[in-house]
Amino acid sequence: VAVLIVSCPCALGLATPTAIMVGTGKGAQLGVLFKDAQALEAISHIDTVVFDKTGTITQGKPQVTDVLPQGLEERELLTLAAACERGSEHPLGQAIVSAAVGRDFELPQVEEFQSTTGKGVSGLVAGRRVRVGSAAFLGLEEATEAARLAGEGKTPMAVEVDGAYAGLIAVADTLKPDSPGAIRRLEQMGVSTAMITGDNRRTAQAIAAQAGLSQVFAQVLPQDKAAHVADLQRQGAKVAMVGDGINDAPALTTADVGLAIGNGTDVAIEAADVVLVKNQITDVATAIALGRATIRNVKQNLFWAFCYNTLGIPVAAGLLHVFGGPLLNPMLAAAAMSLSSISVVGNALRLNGFRVKDQ
Repeated sequence: VAVLIVSCPCALGLATPTAIMVGTGKGAQLGVLFKDAQALEAISHIDTVVFDKTGTITQGKPQVTDVLPQGLEERELLTLAAACERGSEHPLGQAIVSAAVGRDFELPQVEEFQSTTGKGVSGLVAGRRVRVGSAAFLGLEEATEAARLAGEGKTPMAVEVDGAYAGLIAVADTLKPDSPGAIRRLEQMGVSTAMITGDNRRTAQAIAAQAGLSQVFAQVLPQDKAAHVADLQRQGAKVAMVGDGINDAPALTTADVGLAIGNGTDVAIEAADVVLVKNQITDVATAIALGRATIRNVKQNLFWAFCYNTLGIPVAAGLLHVFGGPLLNPMLAAAAMSLSSISVVGNALRLNGFRVKDQ
């Protein structure tokens, strides 16, 4: 009877679910929602975090900083570009529209509007054929002025009117205040960081330098983000992807763990395994640290539960009695079995003391 009682695997059965339950509950308190236990376990193994740029690393509210016309007046250049971009949903295009509206410019209707994902837009504005986008999209060589703007972390957008180059409009999206601290903390944890963006390489590298990112994937079309994540995985990395937009969804599902910013699109949140409710990328490090702490706790629980059975069963079977010691009374065996379960639960509850380290 003593052997049967001592060998009851209650502690083993409690070791994993109690730690997972406490870990996910603590995550919710900290604003990190794990959708399932698998996500909590997977995030503990992450060694590379890939960030989308717009709206994740940056504020996601780009603004026009420079208007450099060539052959047109500044007002005319901005009006034509804004009218063409009015049909676009891209944040950079919306920044141009906002700049024109903010200056009380009247925007004519755009006809024959076309959008080339990740490259630019075109249309007929007041009888004039207008194209706005990257230099490559317009078939132009990158101007020295564009290179200078890109080096300052701005995104230069070329404008073509009736087949002739008409100037540049530079748009900048500033870093979130917590981005450098979040990246620094991940690097201190031994996690590599990277940024993926459709911006040109100079702009991307300038933003990455400001944030402290160690790797940059620039001029990546939205549909190719998942391929870059898969490439990192083929190289042996355990990858987490952090994003907020519809075009981030394929990469979020491809990554070992997808993390969505809480104020992102519903599609991104649905595709992700973890949701950062407070919209702070500092919580990426918190999620990884909590995942590591939880899995460490599970291993501790399993270790002590196995130790209990390894030591308890021989004693209950009469090992001490062989050497002149007592037999184990079944009541004492029941008490010992209960204490083992209590110790496992108590160890799991220690996760409630998990604290976010200072940035």
